[in-house]
Amino acid sequence: MSLNDSLSSAMSKIQLYEKVGKKECTIKPVSIIMKKVFDILNEEGYIGKYEEVEDGKGKYIKVSLLGNINKCGPIKPRFSVDLSEYEKFEKRFLPSKDFGVLILSTSQGIMTHYKSKEKKIGGKLVAYCY
Repeated sequence: MSLNDSLSSAMSKIQLYEKVGKKECTIKPVSIIMKKVFDILNEEGYIGKYEEVEDGKGKYIKVSLLGNINKCGPIKPRFSVDLSEYEKFEKRFLPSKDFGVLILSTSQGIMTHYKSKEKKIGGKLVAYCY
């Protein structure tokens, strides 16, 4: 696992812990994008609550796992997407229509592809989960 991309290593660790059947996962280092992505995964019901913990050496995140993730991961390179291209990327990263979420970074913050379609804005793909 590369530590150059903290979101990537966090998502692969979550997926690994889900496969093994663990109920909790600790992730270090912490980034703002990671917390926003976890907020979305929590809202969508893929992970439980998470909390940021400060120990003497720095911050880490404790994530409670629900066992709802089949697959999740970062999208590299971070493709730019406009409104007409969502379907193409849904087909590429998600197993079927209306199953799973693409997470985007937009001018109005980080959100799912459903919300960005609603608001009629594009952005850059960050991650996917189903």
